[in-house]
Amino acid sequence: MDLKFARTDINEKAKKVDLAKIETAVEKEDSIIFYFDRDNSHKDLLTLQDHFEAKGKSFYMSEVKFGLSDNDYMYQVHIMS
Repeated sequence: MDLKFARTDINEKAKKVDLAKIETAVEKEDSIIFYFDRDNSHKDLLTLQDHFEAKGKSFYMSEVKFGLSDNDYMYQVHIMS
C-alpha cells in the first residue's frame, strides 16, 4: 500500500511512502504524527488504522482544514504505543 504525504508547497506533487517506511518510523518513536495528502482514499487510511491497531498501537486520525475551500484539508494521523 502506498500513501501520499501532505504537500509542503501547493505546486509540488505529493511524495509517496510505502507501509514499510511508515512501520520503520513508528518503531523508532513511541509517538509519531504523519500528515497525509487529501488525494489518499479514506479506505486506505482505515486499512492503515487496522494494520497498526492489530499490532497493539493506538491510532488517531482527523481531517485538518487549512483554508476556506472544501478541498483545503489534509489527514493527520497520530500513532502511539
